[in-house]
Amino acid sequence: MAKQQDTKKLFEDLSGAGKSIGVLTSGGDAQGMNAAVRAVVRMGIYVGAKVYFIHEGYQGMVDGGDNIEEASWESVSSMLQVGGTVIGSARCKEFRSHEGRLKAAHQLVLRGITNLCVIGGDGSLTGANLFREEWSGLLEELVRQGLIDEEAAQNNSELHIVGMVGSIDNDFCGTDMTIGTDSALHRIIEVVDAIMTTAQSHQRTFVLEVMGRHCGYLALVSALACGADWVLIPEMPPEDGWEEHMCQKLSENRADKKRLNIIIVAEGAIDCHNKPITTNHIKELVVSCLGFDTRVTILGHVQRGGTPSAFDRILASRMGVEAVLALLEASDSTPACVVSLCGNQAVRLPLMECVQMTQDVQKSMDEKNFEEAVRLRGRSFENNLNTYKLLSYHKADSELPNSSFNVAVLNVGAPAAGMNAAVRSAVRVGIKEGHKMFAVNDGFEGFYKGQIKEITWGDVAGWTGQGGSILGTKRTLPAKHLDKIAEQIRIHNINALLVIGGFETCDRIKQSASGTKRRVFIIETMGGYCGYLASVGGLAAGADTVYIYEEPFDIRDLQSNVEHLTEKMKTGIQRGLVLRNENSNENFTTDFIYQLYSEEGKGVFDCRKNVLGHMQQGGAPSPFDRNFGTKIAAKAIQWISRKLKESYKNGKVFANTEDTACLLGMRRRTMAFQPVVQLKDETDFAHRIPKEQWWLKLRPLMKILAKYKTSYDVSDSGQLEPVTRVRPKKAD
Repeated sequence: MAKQQDTKKLFEDLSGAGKSIGVLTSGGDAQGMNAAVRAVVRMGIYVGAKVYFIHEGYQGMVDGGDNIEEASWESVSSMLQVGGTVIGSARCKEFRSHEGRLKAAHQLVLRGITNLCVIGGDGSLTGANLFREEWSGLLEELVRQGLIDEEAAQNNSELHIVGMVGSIDNDFCGTDMTIGTDSALHRIIEVVDAIMTTAQSHQRTFVLEVMGRHCGYLALVSALACGADWVLIPEMPPEDGWEEHMCQKLSENRADKKRLNIIIVAEGAIDCHNKPITTNHIKELVVSCLGFDTRVTILGHVQRGGTPSAFDRILASRMGVEAVLALLEASDSTPACVVSLCGNQAVRLPLMECVQMTQDVQKSMDEKNFEEAVRLRGRSFENNLNTYKLLSYHKADSELPNSSFNVAVLNVGAPAAGMNAAVRSAVRVGIKEGHKMFAVNDGFEGFYKGQIKEITWGDVAGWTGQGGSILGTKRTLPAKHLDKIAEQIRIHNINALLVIGGFETCDRIKQSASGTKRRVFIIETMGGYCGYLASVGGLAAGADTVYIYEEPFDIRDLQSNVEHLTEKMKTGIQRGLVLRNENSNENFTTDFIYQLYSEEGKGVFDCRKNVLGHMQQGGAPSPFDRNFGTKIAAKAIQWISRKLKESYKNGKVFANTEDTACLLGMRRRTMAFQPVVQLKDETDFAHRIPKEQWWLKLRPLMKILAKYKTSYDVSDSGQLEPVTRVRPKKAD
């Protein structure tokens, strides 16, 4: 036990006393940058460091003066939900010159800033790394010019750099997602969903141009998320004759009674001869070949606008905290690093290795080596592209393989946004694998009642953006009806079953209470006994306190929370947010907490309460849920296909081993199949939650950013990891 205690690394052991951190945003703005700035400021102040805003990016660093301003805890209040960057961003030609960097070094030394947190794209981060490499030479030059003395040079001898990638294009290698990408996808999908209704009314074809001059991520994922008919991206140029192929597919879709066509084009789309493909060219092509009523929509800068999504707020907050930890642990020998996302883990990678990989992508594309470019983009991009290819072309029935296997799909538990995207993906991938696909209505209840029918490729058209569960779902458990279910399996000769659902699941909450004069909002969220929605929603909304079942609390904790909020309200901060999971405590109900805060806050703040209820399960699924549901279902069907082939003997399927009934989900950094039998020991069945919850590690972040003294285990942090380069090609 003592040994375990020794290996546990707590961030309380890291002190920022005597250190100064500068934070700047540079290059194009991205939603979520403000959440990153807020996290850096509050984490920096929390550990005892001084934190400075550097307004207007590198230009502000060069100009100095009021552009470099010390930040306070209150100065970042209420900026979490604001889009863009409130400290400003500018492209600075002067910083690209040696003289400009010399001026910037002088401004930093005057304030004792030797730690920089740079939020921007690869150009901004490359500039920061060059600045660091030149730092000692710049100081010597400043001493020679008499602008600083030897003591100042000695006291500021090391410059530490940590980067966070803020880019809506998701064009930086080494991270699954960059800050701003998810919000940009929200803007695109909002437009696509709106366009679909008018397109269906008039049987129109819409050609949409989205951002992505050098990277097709936004176009690719939005095509997956809306079920587009065709997508054109720089990394996958169409072969000669693509025009005829595209028009043929659009025509086939119309023949299948589909009333609209959606074509998504990245602004940097090219053909196999590196010739640009424009939206107007596509429009002219469709009109001349098919005569379809066709419209062009160029989304432009609307993709950068609006409030950041919950995902981007959480991502940026986690990255901001990790960036400060990296600066506290940095030494002269550690290279500049960039904070990245791998699966659900925040990791640190060598900055220039990631930049080099990003530049290698463009080099590969210039050399028409597009397979290499896709591999360099990383596993997230590659998985999306492979899933798109799986779902994109529907061959004639005569061209499909015939597996002779029957696979059924059903939804169970509470309806969840993204279920329909998963069903659509499963059905279409199953058909391409040669299986006969069956849909089961109303979960296990419909299963034992025989509500089973074959489902075709066209039956699931348009399902991706639909909320709820089109198949229907009931909470009926199968145990009482196993004999009848077995009989239905025999009647329909079902060889495999894909079950989508589980314990309570619902789309991520995006609750942001930006208040009026000194007001505290008490919000009740769903989740049964699982506090994920409340906790992660609290992190995304900047909550002061979140009450959950997994972390027991008593009246003393409630009193302490009220006092903490009262003190906060006496400063310039004018709003408070308290979240309570619906089953966090049977006695300390939402009404009780509301009345307690109302009474104790008299004269300082007033209270409002809101029980969100089933609105959290309603509405259209987010781009994340559509994409995640699509990819996870495709992966599940491919696994089922492999297992069916492995288990097929003498004309029958024999599947009686543990690994033929698995749960597919994200575990740390990868999607993993885990035998259901093994889950018994890991599950609290009474409360329908896992015994260990990975997201509980995020709760201290929320408390730190709300100014609570707390302990934070940073054992997973601190290791600079190597960048994963190109995987070797499999032998033919």
